Amino acid sequence: MKELIPKDQYGVFADARDIAWADSLFVANHFEKEHFHVLRDISKITDSNSGLSKDFIESNYELSYYKDSTGRKLPCYMMTRDGFTMLVMGYTGQKAMRFKEIYIKRFNAMEEFITTLVTTRKDFPLLTENIKLLHEKPKPYHFSNECDMINRIVTGMSAKQIRQKYGLEKGTSIRPYLTDDQVKMLETLQKVDIGLLLSVPDYEQRKRYLEWYKMKISDKPA
Repeated sequence: MKELIPKDQYGVFADARDIAWADSLFVANHFEKEHFHVLRDISKITDSNSGLSKDFIESNYELSYYKDSTGRKLPCYMMTRDGFTMLVMGYTGQKAMRFKEIYIKRFNAMEEFITTLVTTRKDFPLLTENIKLLHEKPKPYHFSNECDMINRIVTGMSAKQIRQKYGLEKGTSIRPYLTDDQVKMLETLQKVDIGLLLSVPDYEQRKRYLEWYKMKISDKPA
């Protein structure tokens, strides 16, 4: 399974379809269980006689493989939030409850990240791809900070503020609500910022350069 957003310390990641998953190896480790016991539990859940629908099983569990320290190819499973929830439902005790809470928070954070990424991919496609190239493990703020900086320079508002102004749901693209000139300026500054990300690592300095550039091209006669 191709990882769009790499695994965090709990094995939670996002795939190329913008779906959050958890790796059974990490789950076994954090719940202090032998991995083969977790595989056994998943096998019971994914059995055709488990009572779960084929659609649920196929949508929420995906067989994968990893190499252990000796180089052996061994099975593991990737699980969605629903698949993970079904697995750990029977895990009890204080430690289990603590890690259930942690994983819920990690899934929430990853899904928030995916929403941010999907939105910025629509509004800032070139910038999004270059941020992913620059950061081995990009964080949500790598995308939101950069995009909001450009939005504020062009419109005077962050994307969140624009959505609030027009009563838009979270994750909705703001571009249809901007003027043609604003969209054109966003695209121009996005291209400039791609070069600045490599040459000017300081956020505030990039912001000053972009503000100066906007002022210069805005002052040009039509």
